[in-house]
Amino acid sequence: MAFVVLPAPTVRVPAAPPSAVSERPRGLARLAGLSGAHLLLVVLALVSVLPVYWMFATALRDPEDALSQNPVVWPVSLDNLRYVWEAIPLGSMLLHTFGMALVLSVAQLLVAILAAYGFARWSFPGRKLLFLLFVGSWLVPFQVTMIPNYLLVSRLGLLDTVAGVVVPNLCSAFAVLLMRQHMQAFPTDLLDAAQMDGRSSWGTLWRVVVPNMQPALAALAIMLFISAWNEYLWPSLVLRSTDQLVQVGIRSFLGAEGNNWGAVMAASGLACVPILLIYLFLQRYVVDAFVRSGLR
Repeated sequence: MAFVVLPAPTVRVPAAPPSAVSERPRGLARLAGLSGAHLLLVVLALVSVLPVYWMFATALRDPEDALSQNPVVWPVSLDNLRYVWEAIPLGSMLLHTFGMALVLSVAQLLVAILAAYGFARWSFPGRKLLFLLFVGSWLVPFQVTMIPNYLLVSRLGLLDTVAGVVVPNLCSAFAVLLMRQHMQAFPTDLLDAAQMDGRSSWGTLWRVVVPNMQPALAALAIMLFISAWNEYLWPSLVLRSTDQLVQVGIRSFLGAEGNNWGAVMAASGLACVPILLIYLFLQRYVVDAFVRSGLR
């Protein structure tokens, strides 16, 4: 009689559930990390907002209290704003600056649409080289091209005119680069369908491509407008003896008023109002513009 020894059946022990005790330290660490990150963001936000708040606070103080360190503005006074409005032609400066920024942003957007459509739609000899030249002009610092542009504007007789501020900046290499990326991502099926319908390349651009890229165009236009409005160095070089733009006008007002900081802050605050209104009413497009450009 033979006996067969069978192996003992193995009993699988279910894995023990994660201990609540071990999860708790990780949860606390995650909560501490998030709290620290949010605290850092709050501090950075306060540091960013504080100069703007102090500018408006100084503008709204009584002129005798312009150097007060009290963060609370009370009583509120409009004397500085009234004095600035009567001392310099701030209304015409804001109007000229708005026109300059509008013309510049529209021109840069139009050039960017046409150039990006050409780069994205057609293959032609030297296309990559030409596009690299566009990108290279964007990478060159403004200080390098400042003197040649100044000589060009002087030869054209545009010194001390708003046209001298606009003409050298009619094309933005950054706008061309950004629009080319959007054009390359445009569905080719729509372009082929437009071609089958008998539309020309010009008609396809303005009747098919542009209407379907309105969000990107609006975001880019807002960003170009804000950039043109905030430009200071080039207008201050071209407009040497005239104060047609608000940037140059505030510089001259600062030199004339000396230590009248309440009036200077009032002029600076009024110059910021149009951009703040744009941000207030078009906040979604402004944020989208910086997100699309990769600048956050």
